[in-house]
Amino acid sequence: MKRKRHLDIRQRGKTDLDCNLDLVGKQSLFWEEGDSGLDENAIQQGIKQMFDLLENPRRPAVPQPYRCSYCGKNTSCRSQLIMHKRIHTGEKPYRCFECGKSFGRNSSLVVHRRTHTGKKPYECSECGKVFRCSSNLFIHKRTHTGEKPYQCCRCGKRFSEHTTLVIHKRTHTGEKPFECPECRKSFNTSSNLTSHVKLHTGEEPHKCLQCGKSFSRNSNLVIHQRTHTGEKPYECPDCGKGFTTSSNLISHVSLHTGEKPFRCPNCSQCFSHYSTLIKHKRTHTGEKTISILIARQT
Repeated sequence: MKRKRHLDIRQRGKTDLDCNLDLVGKQSLFWEEGDSGLDENAIQQGIKQMFDLLENPRRPAVPQPYRCSYCGKNTSCRSQLIMHKRIHTGEKPYRCFECGKSFGRNSSLVVHRRTHTGKKPYECSECGKVFRCSSNLFIHKRTHTGEKPYQCCRCGKRFSEHTTLVIHKRTHTGEKPFECPECRKSFNTSSNLTSHVKLHTGEEPHKCLQCGKSFSRNSNLVIHQRTHTGEKPYECPDCGKGFTTSSNLISHVSLHTGEKPFRCPNCSQCFSHYSTLIKHKRTHTGEKTISILIARQT
């Protein structure tokens, strides 16, 4: 009876465990027939392993990652490697039929189309603010939790977004990788370059629906709209006074602390107001003098 039971086990497991079960089955049969030359403990261990494998089959081996031939980065699958390579090649196969803008990923095109439709399907459960994509909602929620997981290794300042940290680091390195093709002026962010280029073209695509005033930057439009709504989302923690922009709040807080957070990169002089720093910079560039000369000539 025992011999038949071992044969049944061996036959049942053959397709799953192949030669491992064959070996264990043969050993168990020899052991029952009284072959004292075999190690009983080893056979018992083999039988235990057999039942373990029947109950918990081993997972297939994880395939080797796909490596980018440009930068050496590894991806877990071929489709991810194809999308990653578009960073190097500049390929953008997904095109918006409304405005002609192209994207490297279909998901990016889907999010972009919502700028035309106005659809914002992701809503914050805390304040009700809506967003076009889930990643923006995820980042926004940190304004409620106060979470700032990204820290600058030089000054210790923390940020809620990784991209903000990358831009901040350029204040230490002085890097300005985005250059205007018209006047060769450089900027630390692509958005600042885009806004600057509109000074050359005169383009002001962001229009206020209430008064008709137009702006070259959407962020300027958002700030302007607060003059209509009276919204002042930035509040001083010391006196409770509200402000329409974060820069105005920073300047105000410095009145309490005496801090001068705006430093001139040319002479290291510090100022409590950003607008004062801008005026000061003109003493180095001579921008104001040039403007006066042009005005006199015209």
